[in-house]
Amino acid sequence: MAEVAPAPAAAPAKAPKKKAAPKPKKSGPSVGELIVKAVSASKERGGVSLAALKKALAAGGYDVERNNSRLKLAIKALVTKGTLVQTKGTGASGSFKLNKKQNAQGFCREVRANVDPPKKTRTLLE
Repeated sequence: MAEVAPAPAAAPAKAPKKKAAPKPKKSGPSVGELIVKAVSASKERGGVSLAALKKALAAGGYDVERNNSRLKLAIKALVTKGTLVQTKGTGASGSFKLNKKQNAQGFCREVRANVDPPKKTRTLLE
């Protein structure tokens, strides 16, 4: 006699998935801002190495081991944006310092935006 496979049971109706509550954003500066502060505080002429940057962030209370990948991504983003210049190495390794050219340009734009245009005054001769 031929064996007949039993008909598959109907799948139970799945309950609709509930969306997870959005996590509240942590207050405080972003990783990029912390990196820029640490690099600007350094007096090294050749820039700050990745190891020295990690030490400075750890001293400031940032958990470097837990957020290592986030730190590397932030460094790469700052280099591509032009905020940091990589003096040695490739990727997220090497030495970094602030880009003087970009900082000067950004400062000039901010100053120009804040300055009011001179008002025309009427004189008695007009």
